[in-house]
Amino acid sequence: EVQLVESGGGLVQAGGSLRLSCAASGITFDDYSIGWFRQAPGKEREGVSCISSSDGSTYYADAVKGRFTISSDNAKNTVYLQMNSLKPEDTAVYYCAADKGYRGRAICAGFRVYGMVYRGKGTLVTVSS
Repeated sequence: EVQLVESGGGLVQAGGSLRLSCAASGITFDDYSIGWFRQAPGKEREGVSCISSSDGSTYYADAVKGRFTISSDNAKNTVYLQMNSLKPEDTAVYYCAADKGYRGRAICAGFRVYGMVYRGKGTLVTVSS
């Protein structure tokens, strides 16, 4: 059974930092592209960042470029999202998602992370002003 478990969300003041983790099980980690998307109340889902299985290429939404960094630890089957200089508009439930092979890489490059076949239950990030 494939499981993606997010952790690391919480309440932080504007300008602060959080590191989200996505622990994956039930997959051959190296074969999967993994990304993050978020959804704020009343808003559409938004791709945040993605890391491709092929060469580790990373992708970021314009809204988070320069502030967020995605990384992976293959030994731990875990992907991280380091979020710095957080803003109130970053408040959302953050989900990690994964997809395999060519499909995963294509979705990652096309930045439609919410379209990946596997996803976690999400972790809430709240940024106060």
